[in-house]
Amino acid sequence: MATTAASDQVLEFRLGDETYCVSIDYVTEIVDVGDLTTVPNAPPYVEGVMDLRGRTTAIVNPKDVFGIGEDGAERRVVVFDPSIAAEGDAVGWLVDEVEQVVGVDDERVDDPPGDGGDGAVTGVVKRDDGFVVWVDPATVHAE
Repeated sequence: MATTAASDQVLEFRLGDETYCVSIDYVTEIVDVGDLTTVPNAPPYVEGVMDLRGRTTAIVNPKDVFGIGEDGAERRVVVFDPSIAAEGDAVGWLVDEVEQVVGVDDERVDDPPGDGGDGAVTGVVKRDDGFVVWVDPATVHAE
């Protein structure tokens, strides 16, 4: 009997022309971008806050965090489990488009090049049509 590689579920999303993914275990919901309230003196990557089900949620632009200079639609917010954020704060990422949830076999994931962006990049997923950068939202704080 053949053994199969372990498989993780990831949510794929677009930032500019590139595809990124996060473990689905971190994601609580995906919502349309609503009205954001700007917060003075917030870090430059914090676009603002929005009310999601009675909870103030910081909206982070991962393009600023990862140094992605491309413009995009920025139509969706991927909201993460507050337990992964610093001090249990609610955080969402502003993404251009949410694509799909897929299984990823461990054998198709390579280590990130270099230092992986201080731990933000956990791996690179090889696909037939290119690569998907696997990022860890727990490394990005909306402080």
